[in-house]
Amino acid sequence: MNRSANSSSAKAIKKRVRALAVGLGFVLSVQGCCIPGLQKAQPAAPLPCDFNGVATQESTAMLGWEEFFNDPVLSGLIAQAIAGNQELKIINQNIQIANFEILARRGSYLPFVGLRTSADLEKPSLFTPQGAVEDQLQPFPGKNFPEPLPNFLVAADVTWEIDIWRKLRNARDAATLRYLGTQDGQNYMITRLVAEVSENYYELMALDNRMEALDRTIAIQQQSLDMSRNMKEAGRDTELGVQRFQAEVRKNQSEKLIVKQEIIEVENKINFLLGRFPQYVDRDSAKFLNLQLQALSVGFPAQMLQNRADIRQAERELQAAGLDVRVARARFYPSLNLRAGVGYEAFNTRYLFNSPDSLVYGVGGDLIAPLLNKKAIQADYLTANAKQLQAIYDYQQTVLTAFTEVVNRLSKVENYGKSIEIKKEQLRALEASVDNSTKLFQSARVEYMDVLFSQRDLMEARMVMIQTKQQQLAAIVNAYQALGGGVAPVTGVQIPIPLPPPEIILEQPVELKPAEEVLPPAAPQPTLPDPAAPLPNIQLKIPGDPRDAAQNSAPAQPLPQ
Repeated sequence: MNRSANSSSAKAIKKRVRALAVGLGFVLSVQGCCIPGLQKAQPAAPLPCDFNGVATQESTAMLGWEEFFNDPVLSGLIAQAIAGNQELKIINQNIQIANFEILARRGSYLPFVGLRTSADLEKPSLFTPQGAVEDQLQPFPGKNFPEPLPNFLVAADVTWEIDIWRKLRNARDAATLRYLGTQDGQNYMITRLVAEVSENYYELMALDNRMEALDRTIAIQQQSLDMSRNMKEAGRDTELGVQRFQAEVRKNQSEKLIVKQEIIEVENKINFLLGRFPQYVDRDSAKFLNLQLQALSVGFPAQMLQNRADIRQAERELQAAGLDVRVARARFYPSLNLRAGVGYEAFNTRYLFNSPDSLVYGVGGDLIAPLLNKKAIQADYLTANAKQLQAIYDYQQTVLTAFTEVVNRLSKVENYGKSIEIKKEQLRALEASVDNSTKLFQSARVEYMDVLFSQRDLMEARMVMIQTKQQQLAAIVNAYQALGGGVAPVTGVQIPIPLPPPEIILEQPVELKPAEEVLPPAAPQPTLPDPAAPLPNIQLKIPGDPRDAAQNSAPAQPLPQ
């Protein structure tokens, strides 16, 4: 008899499980039919193997800025800028905000435990079912419930959304990728800060040389003015020559004041970048025209993808956008919520902790699937897809911009360097012409206009020479930054970066060939996450998730506090 009863009970349980499975499968199939299709991005052109025919095995980007510039004064300014720049401090707070977002996302897929206490007083009507029942009940023999009836409760509640479709963990992974992206954004800001301080530093040296060139020109013109006055007194020249030389001297004296103002403004640009109030900026301008920076080694375009922090940031955002699509897709499917509670409840505090009479507990679960108002979920899903396409095109644009910057600046470095060599020959010829015209004017063999034009041409050539040298140095600095250089700190300089996030192993979108091969292949575009497939290229090692214990066997780094 017992065997038949057990058998019938087992069959009933199997029928219920089978019915539940069929019902769940039906719900999932219905939900899957409501998911709209995704749009795909247009592929970008493959990345070239070199920079318009230029490629080297090593990249200058691997040099730290102290080694690259080899100027203690400039290195000191850069170190002060990294420590005191206000914009860099603002970006550091953005990193902290992204760090806290990881903690929030991590906590969302773990159980929520709360402690609940309550006390209330109730007097039900005798003419209601509850009042009539309580009037007939006696908790103890010969003793009814007190009236009005108090109630005291001390309990612990647990709620837990089971992350069946990885919706919560994908949101955590996306937050972690964006955290890394903010760190890459900070590193890119550092490279721009290094380049901007260096550019202004060389511009300041160029202005000092312009001031020196004006002083030399004024000295020569003053000498010619004195000579013209003497010749006029001797009756060998007219007042017109004196006036023209005097006008030229006054013009250059006025130009000195303008250059002086530009020096003050550039000094204060540097002071602002350093986060300090206006003051004098140290520099050694005497060696400006002969200044030589490190020779540029461009490496491969694929190395640029790895070295440039803005490209890495765009890549992180692209991967995070793919995870956002998965999170939005998971909203189409049912969510499983578990709830439980245990505690003590009594009408008198004397009996509150009497076990097991005052013990109360409960366990339940909800399987909730969206049925109506699916347009809102579909809109979120399509919005996530549109943002993913934006991230794709932003990544493509960032790569294209970086490649173009490198090519333009390398070409500028080469062409301006050749131009400087030619201008040096021009300067030597003009210096000789000024010397000869002055001697001929002194012997009254040429007019004053010949001397004036020679001096004016010499001054203009010097100014153009200084400007060309400044632009060449700026091109070298910007090419160094475009290749990804300027991040590596030197000893003693603390870059304000917070503690690292949970360890993440990312599959790189670019794979270089072995070292023995000369040229790498064109770098492929980053692989986009398929919202319906598992994420193969991200492995998170975050403690505290019992469901990830089997996947994450290696010890994990703790989250930043």
